[in-house]
Amino acid sequence: MRRDVFQAIADPTRREIINVISGGRFTLNGVAENFGISRPAISKHIKILTECGLVVIKQEGRERYCEAQLQKLNEVSRWVEQYRVFWTKKLDALGDFLEKEMEAEKKLVVRKQLPAKGIKKRGTEKGVSKTGKPKPKR
Repeated sequence: MRRDVFQAIADPTRREIINVISGGRFTLNGVAENFGISRPAISKHIKILTECGLVVIKQEGRERYCEAQLQKLNEVSRWVEQYRVFWTKKLDALGDFLEKEMEAEKKLVVRKQLPAKGIKKRGTEKGVSKTGKPKPKR
């Protein structure tokens, strides 16, 4: 069955196997020692990684060594990059919008705090009550 690199990285155990193998060559037993699962389970994961092109197994005498071939991860990187660019633009636009909204809110608060030019507060003129009605003369 033909597998792609996305299937390989979909499983956390396979991602960790890639991480371990990227540090150098390991035998299958050497890889299995890093995990709390059975050797046959590790072999199945490595088989999938091999089918995806992320791991190459080389036979040397009686031992089989796993080597990482991380170039295939560039496919994932390109896929992620297009969404990073998309979301960066969207989040930048949201940030700009929120900044404008905050500035508009600040201006509105300042306007509410300051009396309007040319308008006196009620009750500050001579002979006028706070309700705006003329005060009775005494």
